Amino acid sequence: MNIVLLGATGSIGESTLKVIRKHSDRLNLVAIAANQNVEKLAEIAREFHVPHVGLFDETAYANAKSSSAFPSGTQFHCGLEGLETLAALPEADTTLVAVVGTHGLQPALRALEAGKTLAVASKEILVLAGKFIMQAAQKSGSLILPVDSEHNAIFQCLDPNPADNPSPNTQNASPLRTKFVDKLILTASGGSFRDLPLDQFDKVTLKQALQHPNWDMGPKVTIDAATMANKGLEMIEARWLFGMQADQVQAVIHPQSIVHSMVQFIDGSVLAQLCPPDMTFAIQHCLLFPDRGPGVVEPLDFTQAMQLDFRAPDLRRYPCLRLARQAMEACGIATGVFNAANEVAVEAFVSGKIRFVEIASIIEKTLDSIHNVEPSSLEEVLHYDQVARRHATDFVSTTS
Repeated sequence: MNIVLLGATGSIGESTLKVIRKHSDRLNLVAIAANQNVEKLAEIAREFHVPHVGLFDETAYANAKSSSAFPSGTQFHCGLEGLETLAALPEADTTLVAVVGTHGLQPALRALEAGKTLAVASKEILVLAGKFIMQAAQKSGSLILPVDSEHNAIFQCLDPNPADNPSPNTQNASPLRTKFVDKLILTASGGSFRDLPLDQFDKVTLKQALQHPNWDMGPKVTIDAATMANKGLEMIEARWLFGMQADQVQAVIHPQSIVHSMVQFIDGSVLAQLCPPDMTFAIQHCLLFPDRGPGVVEPLDFTQAMQLDFRAPDLRRYPCLRLARQAMEACGIATGVFNAANEVAVEAFVSGKIRFVEIASIIEKTLDSIHNVEPSSLEEVLHYDQVARRHATDFVSTTS
């Protein structure tokens, strides 16, 4: 299986490399890309003998081309056009998109148009353009495999007979059994402040926000976990991935992060997927699908005592979750506006321009300031993404 990895130097990229090392007899890395981390890309290219390397940043691309750290014969690719080329490489079987922000959207579409299996880890892809992504997959017959642990868990619960699935790159891939689904239940750790008294939120620091109790993730995702904006984005993703109505998708707090999601059927039965809180489980499932293999880390040991707790999220503590649900119900460009405003607000919090509790207010003001419409093209989606960012930036300035 030939793999293209876009976003090779991030946390998802690092976990993906662990899986490829574990199954080097079955997985071959043919292309990698990052924003500007030339040194780390060179290390990966040497270890895995990667022939294609992409840099989104032009300066980093120039530095990489003149560097002697890459294997002889390395082919370099630059910018968004370079990412699109890598995503659709003729020799690739699966393209894993773990690019932060909107830059993964067009490469994902190119991969689908080229008939590749798309392993999607970038939330923005489906949140901004779920309609267009699902249409492209249907048209080409390509399979979309969810890398997020929550969506991957749902996918596993809904897959009727994984062992008998044909090749993922055919239109005959076994359909997910969504007919009898009542609801999808996404689990959430609750983030850094799940037990912090509400009257202390005004004093939250960046250092505190970056200390996730269960997962090792990048700063943006860790802060999104603290606000539960990430769970709101995942609810929107789940609706598109599995063809659900908004009221069929919900989130619950599960502090242990062992149950990664659940599916409740109309007869009341519930299926759940369990594993330790480590991204290699979901990534390996995608890269080896429809097969399985030995895991990278130790599995759960049910001979040892463990506790599994669940509770409803308090929307006073997590106003971003309320706003995400409103955007999901409104659909149209609202979900993209939510995502853009959240990115601007989180960046402002990280840079010290606003307080933690003001992230949600920036998002709400941005949503209220833009009339919701149904986009007719990808260009329109990206236009409103930029409009939302400008509005959110203005609100940050006013708040500051």
